[in-house]
Amino acid sequence: MIYYIADCHFYHAALNTKMDKRGFLDVNEMNEYMIRKWNEKVTNADTVVILGDLSLGNVEETNDLIHRLKGKLCLIIGNHDKYVGKPGFDAGRFEWIDNYREITDSQKKVICCHYPMPFYEGQYRKRHNGDPKTYMLYGHVHESRDEMLMQKIIDMIRNSSYIPIGSEKEDFIPCNMINCFCKRSDYTPLTLTEWIRYEKGDA
Repeated sequence: MIYYIADCHFYHAALNTKMDKRGFLDVNEMNEYMIRKWNEKVTNADTVVILGDLSLGNVEETNDLIHRLKGKLCLIIGNHDKYVGKPGFDAGRFEWIDNYREITDSQKKVICCHYPMPFYEGQYRKRHNGDPKTYMLYGHVHESRDEMLMQKIIDMIRNSSYIPIGSEKEDFIPCNMINCFCKRSDYTPLTLTEWIRYEKGDA
């Protein structure tokens, strides 16, 4: 099973009390809750794609964290992942570390990036029944004004018409982007199917 999650921000006390207002007593309670939610869902046979900003901890703290989390870890580097590349960081705990990655999951292409990309590779591709072949999964914007603006951009794209190549029938531009912000899933990594259901309001 492949799971996805973004912007956990382990060890980031300010996000608990200010920007996200997560509501934990302190950063230690936040860390332990997120570890528990992660490990209740993920097994060591599963893969977890972390869409950036895993930890604000130092190298020692982050090394301890990644060895407590279950699963085969894959990291898309976020702007707060400062431990990457520093001496002593256990990069070997990860299957791969990258800034951008395209993977296949459940016969769908998944574009993985920390930052939202409203125009992404494979965006226009659909199956014969109209279902999308490609999804763009992102983080970075949490539930901030930037995410509200991103949703306006997504709506604007989806309401823009075009005529597909080889067709005379007008259609609307697909834009299948999902913000995998950890707070949206109660800090639990979700599969692509689960994120799609969440986005549709079927979760």
